[in-house]
Amino acid sequence: MSTAPSRDLDSFPNPNPSRDYEIRFECPEFTCVCPKTGQPDFGTIRIRYVPNELCVELKSLKLYLWSFREEGAFHEAVTNRILDDLVAVTSPRRMTVEGDFMVRGGIHTVVEVSYP
Repeated sequence: MSTAPSRDLDSFPNPNPSRDYEIRFECPEFTCVCPKTGQPDFGTIRIRYVPNELCVELKSLKLYLWSFREEGAFHEAVTNRILDDLVAVTSPRRMTVEGDFMVRGGIHTVVEVSYP
């Protein structure tokens, strides 16, 4: 199995699709690049969702999040893209992605997006 960063997200069948339950992930080592300066941006990505028929597979999620390390992206854009990509793969009942970014220019930024 590959360990290279990848935009390919995998899923698996929800073992309890008849029950609402919340799954939470936290990636405290998220990195992307500021599109203005080219400097690295560091943050924590938090994902909370109630699965429907599919759950996201963890290794593919890790490699997916790693794939942003060399990409220029504003905090707002990258947080929204993560939500859009996860929703496209899993079609959850509901999902929230929070990007909690380290201080840049004296400003701490938190971006939270939700589906539906």
